[in-house]
Amino acid sequence: MDEKVELVEGKVDWKGRPARKDRHGGMHISVLVLAPFAFENMATFALSVNLITYFNGVMHYSIADAANVLTNYSGTSYILTIAIAFLADTYIGRFKATTVSAFLEFLGLALLTIQAHYSTLRPPPCNIFDPTSVCEKVSGGNVAFMFVGLYLVAIGSGGIKAALPAHGADQFDEKDPKEFKQMSSYFNWFLLSVCLGGAVSLTFIVWVQTNRGWDQGFGISTIAMFLGLIIFLGGLPRYRIHVIKGPNALTQIFQVYVASIRNRKLVLPENPDELYEIGRDNEAGVEEEFLPHRKSLRFLDKAAIQISPVSNPEDVNPWKLCRVTQVENAKIILGLLPIFCCTIIMSTCLAQLQTFSIQQGVTMDTKISGSFHMPPASLPIIPVGFMIILIPVYDRLLVPFLRKFTGIPTGITHLQRIGVGLVLSSISMGAAAIMEVKRKNVAQSNNMLDAIPGLQALPISVFWLSIQYFIFGIADMFTYVGLLEFFYSEAPKGLKSLATCFLWTSMSLGYFFSTILVQWVNSATKNITTSKGWLAGNNMNRNHVNLFYWLLSILSLINFFIYLFCTTRYKYRPVQVRPESTDPKVSNA
Repeated sequence: MDEKVELVEGKVDWKGRPARKDRHGGMHISVLVLAPFAFENMATFALSVNLITYFNGVMHYSIADAANVLTNYSGTSYILTIAIAFLADTYIGRFKATTVSAFLEFLGLALLTIQAHYSTLRPPPCNIFDPTSVCEKVSGGNVAFMFVGLYLVAIGSGGIKAALPAHGADQFDEKDPKEFKQMSSYFNWFLLSVCLGGAVSLTFIVWVQTNRGWDQGFGISTIAMFLGLIIFLGGLPRYRIHVIKGPNALTQIFQVYVASIRNRKLVLPENPDELYEIGRDNEAGVEEEFLPHRKSLRFLDKAAIQISPVSNPEDVNPWKLCRVTQVENAKIILGLLPIFCCTIIMSTCLAQLQTFSIQQGVTMDTKISGSFHMPPASLPIIPVGFMIILIPVYDRLLVPFLRKFTGIPTGITHLQRIGVGLVLSSISMGAAAIMEVKRKNVAQSNNMLDAIPGLQALPISVFWLSIQYFIFGIADMFTYVGLLEFFYSEAPKGLKSLATCFLWTSMSLGYFFSTILVQWVNSATKNITTSKGWLAGNNMNRNHVNLFYWLLSILSLINFFIYLFCTTRYKYRPVQVRPESTDPKVSNA
């Protein structure tokens, strides 16, 4: 007897057959996406917080140079997400992009493990904090070996960030009310997987790197990456795979911009219904996306002005005449840019918690109990641990509670969630400045301004730094998920991976801006400070990191007010949700 099954529009299984809701995708299958991302973060989270110690203590870079090497690596990883997302959306698909990226990251981690294990590939051991030591900086072929491994990790990590979140979201049908809510939960659980992987990385792997050797630490990261790849591949028979078809979505966006310029002298019709759009009952319009016209960015509407009626859509030159839906998608992408730009400064603040805050911790008392000492690089475990508890509470209790009052499936809007995070990031930098003043006062009052970090710890607990990490952790929870879900839900169908990369690109530009800002601040203050710059040298007790933190706090606050102005002008994308009473699309199996 024939069985009626529900198919998922625009998705296929691994053999190219239409995806079925009873066999493919859904919340339970998304676990096979979340677990690999947890393992990837387990492999790389420790790098983002502890590599500065590796570059400084093992490869003998100065603190400022080590910070710049780390932020350049992180920035490159995030900026590469754009190119890889474009390939995933347009040519190779999100599943293949994730698989190749995971393999490259595994290979890069293996190379870092080899270099950390063999002494011939590293400079001779030396205490760079000892003023009498002359430490040899990594050079020659060893530098090349290090950067090849490092940037293979950057490429792989960037590729996973570009394709994996969108592939996970592809397991849900946005037009199904039930799955639409599940997709919102997916993004919350996505952050939880980041936190779980990060928790292991920040505690166990950082401890191994610090106490058992960098080779063992990198080796564990390599194994974690391999396990993540295996789990991801294991879900192939059950995935809903996005179908790449039709014109290039990014090209269609550019066509609107070109056509609007070419038609700039034409007069817009008073009735927007006179603008060009294909018929919904036309064969060319089957499974096409349709968006209603909106009265914003009217200049782009000139791309849809018809000089004469169109009888055959295939005869249209897309660089001179575009559909209304095309124009609306171009408006959406253009509208995302101000929001995107307002999140860059927050990533610059994050870069400081992964660089200078870690070096602050190196100078402080890391003792927990007895002979056990907490590695400074493990400090972010405090906000991560808090988020592991808070995310389920937020998703299962707070969101349903807020939904009753707001009527919004996600509890509060994406832009409101992002705004909360931006405010908290400014507060976090202010707290960091206050804590740094307290740390320096302890050093001065105990005549330890020239104490050697790691050998002569200041009599102040490293846990004082947890305040700034705690505040920023909450900020991250709001902004991180808010941006991912916002960009994915607002993007055109063919640009989902590319849109989620707005988050990673924002982080990339934030890291690069951190590098520029550090160099600019040192250059601007070298003649007015005894340390030859606020951030110059290896002595954290004699530079002025506190002033740098205040600068970032003020910049973040100004950025928030700019963000408020941008959000008041933004109009959300129209969402077409199928009513729960509507019969789903079925087929005889």
